[in-house]
Amino acid sequence: MSNATSHAPTIECDLCIIGGGSAGLTAAAGAAQLGAKVVLIESGEMGGDCLNTGCVPSKSLIAAAHMAHGFTAGLKMGVGEGIAPRIDFQAVHDHIHGVIGQIAPHDSVERFESLGVQVLKERAKFTGPDELVAGPHTVKARRFVVATGSRAVVPPVPGLREMEPLTNETVFDITEQPEHLLIVGGGPIGLEMAQAFMRLGSKVTVVDVAEILPRDEPEAATLARKLLQDDGITLFENAKLVDPKRTASGIVASVEVNGDKHELAASQILVAAGRAANVNDIGLDAAGVDFSPKGINVDRRLRTSNRKIFAIGDVAGGPQFTHIAGYHAGIVIRNALFGLPAKVDYAALPWVTYLDPEIAHVGLVESEARKQHEDVQTLVEHFAENDRAQTEKRVEGFIKLVLTNRGKVVGATIVAPHAGELIGLWGLVISGKLSLSAVAGMIAPYPTMAEISKRAAGSYYKPKLFSPLTQNFVKLIQRWLP
Repeated sequence: MSNATSHAPTIECDLCIIGGGSAGLTAAAGAAQLGAKVVLIESGEMGGDCLNTGCVPSKSLIAAAHMAHGFTAGLKMGVGEGIAPRIDFQAVHDHIHGVIGQIAPHDSVERFESLGVQVLKERAKFTGPDELVAGPHTVKARRFVVATGSRAVVPPVPGLREMEPLTNETVFDITEQPEHLLIVGGGPIGLEMAQAFMRLGSKVTVVDVAEILPRDEPEAATLARKLLQDDGITLFENAKLVDPKRTASGIVASVEVNGDKHELAASQILVAAGRAANVNDIGLDAAGVDFSPKGINVDRRLRTSNRKIFAIGDVAGGPQFTHIAGYHAGIVIRNALFGLPAKVDYAALPWVTYLDPEIAHVGLVESEARKQHEDVQTLVEHFAENDRAQTEKRVEGFIKLVLTNRGKVVGATIVAPHAGELIGLWGLVISGKLSLSAVAGMIAPYPTMAEISKRAAGSYYKPKLFSPLTQNFVKLIQRWLP
């Protein structure tokens, strides 16, 4: 390295962002377009986990699996009898990476430089409370944002790490279909991959140390469990994976459940058992930033223990969703650029598990609501009563509303095809503090799955509306009407 390169001039800016994933890119684009001088540092691929190894490739794989499933799903309507899909897994791989390629320019270095952002393709490390180094560069900033994201973790099962199992960072690069995929982890990622690979023709086994989908309503997890097992997926819950080994013929392992041992043989193993925040080797100690393996400690304004440094996205130790990353970016821009005391509020936080049917949720589940409120009540409506669901033979789902004793909505769950598209209404109800009457009184197009929200809201008023008191009042009014 030349002497000139090793002593590059110090860069001074308003906002320096470490990490070019969803959180960092949103913050950089917003701040630059508002007129701030912004430096963005990313040593890996622009777009981060979501674009390259997370949301985009996983949903692309799920889309391919959905198309494959359509060959057999139509049988109950008399369509496609005897037809089976032919899976070209190399083409599935190409589809996934083609989608990534289509979206990548939006997250590219060139686009952000066109917005006025100075992009450094280097590793960043704090050297003090108000400066860092990135390759040959020293950067001083009025405010810093740490948006380094998270990574997949391998659970402490003896022998598992040495096998170099697939994770979300590698599974989308395979070009040959696994004959039998063993998945460690029964959370949203594990189950999404299980259903997708099963529908593309792989045999799938899922092992989890607890029960599947622990954050969702129990009714939703119960339905998901049944549907996945009906599809042919083998689920081992409250189970322990023992002595996994890679052999010449594939993977062998044992699963212990309630004292019983089951022997497994698989061709590939995928770990989807949680994530760890990327907090190491970025000089947080030198910057005076408190952190733990779970992430950087932040207050509701996303400020760290060093008030000049913010942390957003997965590394902030909170909910790990791409939409939270974007939300965090907005909070930081208001704080760092305008000095406004904007704070995070997760009361209307949505999440979706992209199974078929999807499981969408916003706000509190019933068990959480009962810890925070007295006299919680629930409203449940099933899609068996929805005409559109009947026409499509998709009647297995439901909507569940969680209310306070005054009828305030604090949570909602929908299990249905495209439930993620339906849950937004209830996020608006919660964040906008709207009454149930607003939903009960709206005109919903017929026939649609969305009618279930109006039906659920209306059910809150039925006991009073159709009570004997109301009936007697109507009879009285009729006597006086001309």
